[in-house]
Amino acid sequence: MSSKSDFILANGRVVLAAAVIERGWVAVADGRIAEVGEGTPPERGEDLAGDLLIPGLVELHTDHIEAHYVPRPKVHWDPIAAVVSYDAQLATSGITTVLDSVRIWREAGIQEVDGQHDVLSDALAQARDADLLRADHFLHLRCEVPMPDIIADTEKMLGRREVRLMSLMDHTPGQRQFRDEEKLRAYYRGKKGGLTDPELDELFALRRRYQEQHAEPNRRGLVELARRHGIPLASHDDTIPEHVTEAIADKVAIAEFPTTAEAAAALHAAGVKVLMGAPNLVRGGSHSGNVATAELAAAGVLDVMSSDYVPSALLLAPLRLPELVPQFDLPAAIRTVSRTPAHAVGLTDRGEIAVGKRADLVRVYSRAGASTARMVWREGRRVA
Repeated sequence: MSSKSDFILANGRVVLAAAVIERGWVAVADGRIAEVGEGTPPERGEDLAGDLLIPGLVELHTDHIEAHYVPRPKVHWDPIAAVVSYDAQLATSGITTVLDSVRIWREAGIQEVDGQHDVLSDALAQARDADLLRADHFLHLRCEVPMPDIIADTEKMLGRREVRLMSLMDHTPGQRQFRDEEKLRAYYRGKKGGLTDPELDELFALRRRYQEQHAEPNRRGLVELARRHGIPLASHDDTIPEHVTEAIADKVAIAEFPTTAEAAAALHAAGVKVLMGAPNLVRGGSHSGNVATAELAAAGVLDVMSSDYVPSALLLAPLRLPELVPQFDLPAAIRTVSRTPAHAVGLTDRGEIAVGKRADLVRVYSRAGASTARMVWREGRRVA
């Protein structure tokens, strides 16, 4: 990677937090935005030829790293090589800050459901220390509340300074995202194709016992851990009023993927940031049959978008959002993938093109109805 340097980006459509400068320029010095202007810059700079210039994208929830570490069932790639490949895909999608979502649970007999959080977290740390990474990486701990060892496993991870978010998840069959149990059966068959229906019946019965025995005390323990360590909390797949009440009582900062419009509206009204899938918006709906991202945007209750399982969606979705939901102008759409997610996890030094902020920037080239991140800078360094 190149080192930090001073430069000017000129003749671009510069997307600020609340406006677009149609012919703007941005000066960068020592990794920060030094000046923003309109028209001709004071010195010659890189000509953006009218392309968009947006802040670097901020991703709060992606478990896509697992697809690089386990590219096929039972095939484990070298973890550091997997991390470097994953990171490159993020950077070329315009993502300059990412919370890598690692699963803090294990499921006996189903290797692919073990997120290997320790292996992947160590690989991320080693790659960062070796200056192999293009994006700025933090950790998002996905805590499966009913699992017997979740408190102890989470506590071990909280010594890492890069932990920025904990989500409280419960994938017990018959509730939240998997109210339709058949969808969960399809999920497990995809993870381990040899499971028969009787084996799944046994597994689901075990998961229900875990939920009955451990969910309530574990949830209290996880909330206390987050408070003690000053880590923001996220709820996950809120569906019914009881889920909303629970999330508000837990003082969550973010509601990930609420499954109904009613739950999303209630959470948003309580000041919780509603996070939805960018792939949901790009595809035109939820692959699980839940509420559509565009529907929540039209209702005024969409705050943040996440690429979830398709990194490039985080760039495509905000560019399409104003076409699909006219009450979102381009700056508002870009905020859902930049300033709002950054601020939700305490990263107030980035997420917008403004003097003094980090020079995390993306040059977006659009032609024939498609867009790509043509150039990407992180703290003034060209990374893609």
